[in-house]
Amino acid sequence: MAGTSLWLALGLLACTETKKPDIPPAPTPTGSTEANAAAKDYDQYTELKWSDEFDGGGAVDPSKWTAETGGSGWGNNELQYYTNSVENAYVSGGSLIIQAQKQSQSGRDYTSARLITKGKQSFTFGRIDVRAKLPRGQGIWPAIWMLGSSIDQRNWPICGEIDIMELRGHEPNKILSTMHFGASTADHRYKGTETTLPSGNFSDDYHLFSTVRSQDQIRFYLDGKQYYTFTSSDASPYPFNDPFFVILNVAIGGDFLGNPSPATINTTTFPQQMMVDYVRYYQYK
Repeated sequence: MAGTSLWLALGLLACTETKKPDIPPAPTPTGSTEANAAAKDYDQYTELKWSDEFDGGGAVDPSKWTAETGGSGWGNNELQYYTNSVENAYVSGGSLIIQAQKQSQSGRDYTSARLITKGKQSFTFGRIDVRAKLPRGQGIWPAIWMLGSSIDQRNWPICGEIDIMELRGHEPNKILSTMHFGASTADHRYKGTETTLPSGNFSDDYHLFSTVRSQDQIRFYLDGKQYYTFTSSDASPYPFNDPFFVILNVAIGGDFLGNPSPATINTTTFPQQMMVDYVRYYQYK
């Protein structure tokens, strides 16, 4: 587990700046009949229900993804402006490229992209696989994560947040997985872990980031190997039996990890790219 300073930093993470009245969470269902509610082994999830293989080239498929835009700092004093430009998110060579650039726009010094499946595809019980190669460098913050689809009715963190993977670019061999929850905005709580590659960095090659969601339990995997389990005993209220949508983004700077370095030995170069080979959602029969 990470130390106190890490969790203080994680506490600064917020999924949205939009403020809505806190609405009490829905009761956690018991004895759910939802498909795939029972937990099974990782390799038993073989029925592909949804995917984006990012074949071909050009623009991202608008039937599967929406590019969120804006430069408000996103609750973390981030430096980028998210665009819907093909300069910041495009498909090439069989991968989605999310590209952060040192480029001024709307008062921000950097541009990047944040893609969401909200309103197009939500996910409940089953396995999510994202195979990706990550950027690195001080101030570079790639993330693969999920938010509760009820966010427009229930403010964050009541809706729940699942950080499948976050990487702080100055620690390119380490990822963090964190769950955010609470009964109100003021009651924000979180719990998670970190895992480190035995050798090399996440920028060297593609790796598979997975989460398996079942009734009252979420398991996290790196390259098919489990490293963390979160259950309903870890959170009350527990919103994680509800539908969630996927988010892929690369942020720049902010409270979570600090800003890109100036011209020193640790200079962060641009552009920086997160390359996503595929996103797949499996269930079992």
